[in-house]
Amino acid sequence: MSTNSDPREKNSSNAFPEQQQAIPGTESQLTPKADHGEHTYKGSGKLAGKKAIITGGDSGIGRAVAIAFAREGADVLIAYLNEHEDAAETKHYVDAAGRRAVLVSGDISAESHCQKIIDTAVSELGGIDILVNNAAFQMSRQSLQEVSTEEWERTFKTNIYPMFYLCKMAEEHLKPGSSVINTTSVNAYKPKPTLIAYASTKGAIQNFTSNMAQLWGEKGIRVNCVAPGPIWTPLIPSTMTEEEVTSFGQDVPLQRAGQPVELASSYVLLASDEASYISGATIQVTGGTPTI
Repeated sequence: MSTNSDPREKNSSNAFPEQQQAIPGTESQLTPKADHGEHTYKGSGKLAGKKAIITGGDSGIGRAVAIAFAREGADVLIAYLNEHEDAAETKHYVDAAGRRAVLVSGDISAESHCQKIIDTAVSELGGIDILVNNAAFQMSRQSLQEVSTEEWERTFKTNIYPMFYLCKMAEEHLKPGSSVINTTSVNAYKPKPTLIAYASTKGAIQNFTSNMAQLWGEKGIRVNCVAPGPIWTPLIPSTMTEEEVTSFGQDVPLQRAGQPVELASSYVLLASDEASYISGATIQVTGGTPTI
């Protein structure tokens, strides 16, 4: 008998109830709850002994990656803004996996805070083997006139500036075999006009990743991307309209939004030695939306 599961029905309903949250959103208010692999992800030692930094590691995709990394044997620094309850819950799962979890809160758009993240990873974890640039900000707007200069700047200063800061500051600590993984988006390939600022940063991330893979190849440091499609996280009800929330993810070929756990294995692969010849690549986890 076949044990295959229908990907159209896995892990998610096809619609979400109307809901809104204050930016940046919290897991506790999310309905239904997202699946980060808390009860399902099983590790096999692929990252044993490695030290990882994950920005935006308190919730959503970052939480799923933190759980997976810990269960694969890595210690984790979780960088987050101010969602202390969410960060503590993520730490709980890392601790339960028998790995070290270090929490660092603050605004990564500040260069000085990025330096604090790197310094803390080196002092508390003993080094850096994996850097996951995942934190992001977005707002949905119906016209260009609705996008303020402040919002445009905030989007770039959250999504792309810290990537430059953290890579530059981490470089001296990254040894051959280290891995950098940047979270881009399907919006880098198929941008939505309502997410013009966000989509623009994701295109920049894609280009930055390609350049860094070439620049750091001679150092033996791999740099790659994961490009998520619509994923159910607190960012969605805190930055989109109720109408957008209720139909979220229904326009992809698999006809549903993805769950954070469905991205975790992609990050694990790129962080592991199994991906030793993968650099400058992007793994698309888009529910079937084409990126060509």
